[in-house]
Amino acid sequence: MSNARFALERGLSQAEYEKIVGDLGREPNQTEIGILAAMWSEHCSYKSSRTHLKRFPTTGERVIQGPGENAGVVDIGDGLCAVFKMESHNHPSYIEPYQGAATGVGGILRDIFTMGARPIALLDSLRFGNPALPKTKYLVDGVVSGIAGYGNCIGIPTVGGEVYFEDCYDGNPLVNVFALGVSNTSNIFRGLAKGVGNPLMYVGSKTGRDGIHGAVMASETFSAEAEEKRPAVQVGDPFTEKLLLEACLELFKTGAVVGIQDMGAAGLTSSSTEMASRAGTGVTLNIDKIPIREMGMSPYEVMLSESQERMLIVVEKGKEGVVEKIFEKWDLDFSTIGEVTGNRVLNITKGGATVADLPIELITEQAPTYDRPYSRPSYLDRSRILDLDSIPVPDDLNSALLSILSSPNISNKKWIYEQYDHMVRANTICPPGTDAAVIRIKGTRIALGLTVNCNSRYCYLDPFTGSMISVAECARNLACSGAMPLALTDCLNFGNPEKTDIMWQFKRSVDGISEAAAVLSTPVVSGNVSFYNETGDSAIYPTPTVAMVGLIDDYKNTTTQWFQNEGDAVVMIGDTEVELGGSEYLKTVHNLIAGAPPRLDLNKELDLIAVLKESIDAGLLHSAHDLSEGGLGTAVSESCFNPKAVIGVKLHLDFGIREDATLFSETQSRALVSVDKANLSELQKIADKHSTPMHVIGEVGGDRLRIKELVDMPVEGAFRAWNTGFETKLKTYG
Repeated sequence: MSNARFALERGLSQAEYEKIVGDLGREPNQTEIGILAAMWSEHCSYKSSRTHLKRFPTTGERVIQGPGENAGVVDIGDGLCAVFKMESHNHPSYIEPYQGAATGVGGILRDIFTMGARPIALLDSLRFGNPALPKTKYLVDGVVSGIAGYGNCIGIPTVGGEVYFEDCYDGNPLVNVFALGVSNTSNIFRGLAKGVGNPLMYVGSKTGRDGIHGAVMASETFSAEAEEKRPAVQVGDPFTEKLLLEACLELFKTGAVVGIQDMGAAGLTSSSTEMASRAGTGVTLNIDKIPIREMGMSPYEVMLSESQERMLIVVEKGKEGVVEKIFEKWDLDFSTIGEVTGNRVLNITKGGATVADLPIELITEQAPTYDRPYSRPSYLDRSRILDLDSIPVPDDLNSALLSILSSPNISNKKWIYEQYDHMVRANTICPPGTDAAVIRIKGTRIALGLTVNCNSRYCYLDPFTGSMISVAECARNLACSGAMPLALTDCLNFGNPEKTDIMWQFKRSVDGISEAAAVLSTPVVSGNVSFYNETGDSAIYPTPTVAMVGLIDDYKNTTTQWFQNEGDAVVMIGDTEVELGGSEYLKTVHNLIAGAPPRLDLNKELDLIAVLKESIDAGLLHSAHDLSEGGLGTAVSESCFNPKAVIGVKLHLDFGIREDATLFSETQSRALVSVDKANLSELQKIADKHSTPMHVIGEVGGDRLRIKELVDMPVEGAFRAWNTGFETKLKTYG
């Protein structure tokens, strides 16, 4: 096979191959082609997204490290920092759901402890197809088991997340995993190959053939032959990762580490060249020194293997013995495999002969950047039309509410999160089930709120507004929990960027996140782009998943969504309008996805956050819950479902709008809170101070769920529908 054909089969375009030949002044050999194909893949080079990602706000008062490193870092006070990032493992999870999801967890954890931080929490954001399909049930089982298997074994709690089902994910499930760690601000490590002559040390699992072409596979659309790509899915070992974690954290205390990076996508190729690129250096690698677990591996296979639980470390020359002693203690494979050079070249040898010799700049900085054409999708002309006058209000709103509460998108996800150990390490204050997870920082009064959100229906109907709402809902979730939003990370999941309509969705989504992040002062400090989430010609909905971290100065100010006390007043902060476009109500009750998503006024969102934070800090609120999918009917029901004991409510409200909109409108910038009636005047003062509407709409108590004359049922019946809906629809329980 000619080298040109070999390059095309590895994902390089004809023009890209010709550029490589021109820049090198020669034809690359097959090992060099493999290296360049992996590093120039969409997954590694961000060649279609880089132009647009530059618009993100990435700096702020608390930002210590923004995008470009293994994870983002923000200052949380007391000399401590939060280190966090979210990544996708979508393609591998479709091909092999258990290992795809498990290695997604392992990879994101390594991104965190590579920075010098101990991981303390995980979140996941999952998307699956039609829940009635056997394939969906298989994927749900495998993905959830993979996340649980890896996270539980390594001892990092999975404390929250989200799960949604839409037909567009039938052929492309999404598995986005977030990890958070904590470190001292003076103890942050970066992926830099500095210091000419410093040795490069390999540590962790031996290298095998699993995961070869993983980065390239993640940069392709799926075809009917997707199942044949199983060899490109890595295999995880959480027990080795636990040893690697503890060894690295011990190593960081010695002063021997100059730079460190996880061998993630593209394996040893990406870690070595990215570290050299950041430092302006070069590296030599000796294939004969690399620990391998399979006989006869070629340099091509070694360089592109994505075997898990491996790190590349630049060690200060003369301190190799200190490092080796720690790795021996933790029973890890290790080897000195090369050194840092000053010539800005990747030089690879085997048996004393050079097998690859490439300029670092060609591999990294000179990877192509495309400003791809974009155009507004034609489907929007149809999907944005919504004539509510032609949609009747259901005669039985009790049944409508029960249908929504039992739908797979709204119902209780305990079947999933009960498989996760969310209490390990004993830091979890708010476990899964409320607006945001809350993690205590031991030895301080500080707690961190964590949440992840994306309504992909909104983004399908309007990617700009839908993406803004992803950011705003995260901030609102945190504020309802008592946290001040600090910064965000994202996973931008889209179809084929070579299609103009997909590129338009992506561009508008980046614009929406940028605007919301700027106004809400939540800079983007890390993230990931996942393109080519298509099977054949069928793309997923644009799914820009956003995860956000917030700060609670005193963990005692943590608030949950559940009503607490009989006789408390129920208050809605914010106004309700007729906004049913893209709603859970339209999809579940009328089988319709249409209209415009709710409008979003970011200044109103800022005011709402200020009201929530100030009133929680003042000790006024007994509960707080944001109003999002399913509207007021869903939010008030969920507030009644206190895990200690369900409690009823009676609402007396009149918004002057159609009855189904009263219950199910998804108007933004609203929160449902409960408060002692004696404190209503104080809450009103805070709301007035921030020019935010406040409506006393009912009272907590009794054993029924009553919403005016619209809904009247035993609260236990509503709870039963919500509590069993997921298991009934998926039929995976047991």
